[in-house]
Amino acid sequence: MLRHAIVTAIVLGLAAAGGAQAADSHTHHLQCNYNSDYDVQIKPDGIAFTRDHGHPGDVFIHDGQLRVDGRATPVSAEDAARLREYEQHVRELLPAMALIARDGVDIGYSALTTVVATLADNGDERTRMLQELRDRHTDALQQIDGSLGHGFWKAGDDGEAFGDNMQRTVADLVGNVTRDVVRDALSGDPNKLAALQARTDALDATIDKAVDAPANKLAQRAEALCPQFGELERLQQQFQFRLSDGGRLQLLTTDMDGSNKASQYAER
Repeated sequence: MLRHAIVTAIVLGLAAAGGAQAADSHTHHLQCNYNSDYDVQIKPDGIAFTRDHGHPGDVFIHDGQLRVDGRATPVSAEDAARLREYEQHVRELLPAMALIARDGVDIGYSALTTVVATLADNGDERTRMLQELRDRHTDALQQIDGSLGHGFWKAGDDGEAFGDNMQRTVADLVGNVTRDVVRDALSGDPNKLAALQARTDALDATIDKAVDAPANKLAQRAEALCPQFGELERLQQQFQFRLSDGGRLQLLTTDMDGSNKASQYAER
């Protein structure tokens, strides 16, 4: 949930601009990985957790009260307090995730724009590509605003739609920019070769200044959300009520080194 929904934009944008190594340097900070089988919708009157498969399929939390699959579930005063705290954490997390995702998109498209503006040699083609980047940048932001920005997170949403959009953009840019660069490199014209060298040197300096530092700060902001997810996990483990089948309510799961720790929530 955290790793995929927030960081995809940063990884793809930086990979396009500075290669896989640059992307890796901005993702190694993120050590927490939380997931949920539920779609999460923040509403004025509570928070809805829904899924198409599994039991329960519908959980609603508000002001210490709990409904499971449409039926009220009695809880103790202590669990009511935990439910209120759980709700508050979720209400704070989704807007924070939306802001980070937006900034990640901005950084990614800033990197791509820098590549085009610096390396594209043909003026008309450069103008076309820059306009296409602006359009796709706007689309990506609207996608975030229409989901996380509206308090909605869909289970399994790992940024695939945005990733496909970015990959198409990168493929287009690579074809056009590479053509210009190769042409200049093979021209044998010392003036063109000197100009190409100057552009590539300028690209390295610009990326370092305009992309690397913001991406590192964004990664730190993303990692700072980890404790809040940890609080949700802690509250979840402390719930004393049980579902109709005797199991615990498990809205959030954690993965570490590829292995799911859901068994930690199992009734002992």
